[in-house]
Amino acid sequence: MLTPDRLRAAPARWRALGALVAGGLSALAMPPFGLWPVLALTLPVLVFLIDATAGLPLRRALTASFLAGWLFGLGYFVAGLWWIGEAFLVQADAFLWLMPFAVLGLPAYLALYTGFGCVLARLLWTGGPGRILAFAAALTLAETARGAWLTGFPWNDFGYALATDLRFAQAASIVGLTGLCLATLACLASPAALFSPGGSPRTRPLPLALAVLLLAALWAGGQWRLATTEVATVPDVRLRLMQPDLPQDQKFRYDARRTVMDLYLATSESQGGLKGVTHLFWPESAFPFFLEREPEALARIVAMLPPGTVLVTGAARYQPVPGRDRPDVFNSVRVIDSSGTIRANADKVHLVPFGEYLPFQETLEAVGLEALTRVRGGFAAAPARSLLAIPGLPEAVPLICYEAIFPTEVMPAPAGAAQDTPRPGFLLNLSNDAWFGLTPGPYQHFEQSRLRAIEQGLPLVRVTNNGISAVVDPLGRISAVLPLGVRGVLDDSLPQALAATAYATHGRVISWLLLLGGFCGALMLRLRAIHA
Repeated sequence: MLTPDRLRAAPARWRALGALVAGGLSALAMPPFGLWPVLALTLPVLVFLIDATAGLPLRRALTASFLAGWLFGLGYFVAGLWWIGEAFLVQADAFLWLMPFAVLGLPAYLALYTGFGCVLARLLWTGGPGRILAFAAALTLAETARGAWLTGFPWNDFGYALATDLRFAQAASIVGLTGLCLATLACLASPAALFSPGGSPRTRPLPLALAVLLLAALWAGGQWRLATTEVATVPDVRLRLMQPDLPQDQKFRYDARRTVMDLYLATSESQGGLKGVTHLFWPESAFPFFLEREPEALARIVAMLPPGTVLVTGAARYQPVPGRDRPDVFNSVRVIDSSGTIRANADKVHLVPFGEYLPFQETLEAVGLEALTRVRGGFAAAPARSLLAIPGLPEAVPLICYEAIFPTEVMPAPAGAAQDTPRPGFLLNLSNDAWFGLTPGPYQHFEQSRLRAIEQGLPLVRVTNNGISAVVDPLGRISAVLPLGVRGVLDDSLPQALAATAYATHGRVISWLLLLGGFCGALMLRLRAIHA
């Protein structure tokens, strides 16, 4: 066991290595591994590293705490996000040289939040068990900031560790990802309290005992909710999800357009054709062309669709801009009926920086950089999310690709001062995870999308190019699934939505009250320790 005394006496290089290795092992808590108990071994190491700054002048103590947190975060994000580098192999001739910046540069940036979280925790630090609360509250705030600042990237938030167990995940319907993050950090860092350098020996087991009780309560509550909540299905609806497993290097090649259409049509009509199917779903960015400019492709879609069947597909959409030669191009969801009429569109709101657009676009394009999608000028973003009307289905919340990882951005904002915005019937997540091959990335993306269903009490229809495509009920249970790296279709009904959850109604308030409560508790313990 790495105790605070031993860490304090260890050379600085060994403390740095301990932080880096502990952070790297922490990634095992995320999908596809889901080994969340590993955090009960690795998070205490970070607590002990902050403990080891005791006795140092405040500035040195804060610097050492930041370095420990940054190294822990670096190990965690490199081990958990290395698969992002796969995207730079798709068009290696243009983008391979950027791979180190993604594999190491992005984790180095994200680790700054972990470092500053440790600095904040150190300011509230006590020598006793109360420091566990300071640690959990400070790092939860850091994770919240990571998900919001500079467009945000909340991927692999620590709260997803407990969410890999569907019974723990049910708590998200009340407290959301922020509450799960706070619970994860507090409960799984609690073994460190057994080795508190200060405080009474009698109180040292208290945080661990409370953590066990809280985890047991969350597990039991989740089990009860899963066992007692009935989920009906929407009548007269038969969904077909088509997963083409199309090689990523073909998706954006105009000269491969016939091959792409052949594959989509043949796969969609497999398993006896489309008889009885009311709604067919294709993944994000389905075509290497604009539908409006390829009447032959639209005619082939019409010939495939039985009367009354609706196609919902990802497809780029262009919109001329007066006074400008180049139109705006949107990454969109498009609804096409059996007559070939495009009935509705929903454009992506939250674009991927460097993937779908370039920050400081003119400057970076002038030196030869371009977005991974190679759309000249990048995609344009929709001003706000809106519900998508699909004939024959309840209104859907369209979430394109990684839009599903932002819990506070899922639902459309109420129009004006109205608070009675109609509740949608399901979440629709069209994605293209083929950028990342057969790596942990698609598994992590699926689990994060599934947690949005639990938070909102809405079913999820998720359609991707190479997996994981699935129909998920509003409790997060998988009704039907196509695994990663498989070509095929799945047919299923659409689960009905539940009543609005506490998180869906008061999510932001609950999140901030939890954070405020954590900090108030930590501050009270800090003041008590000062005056003791």
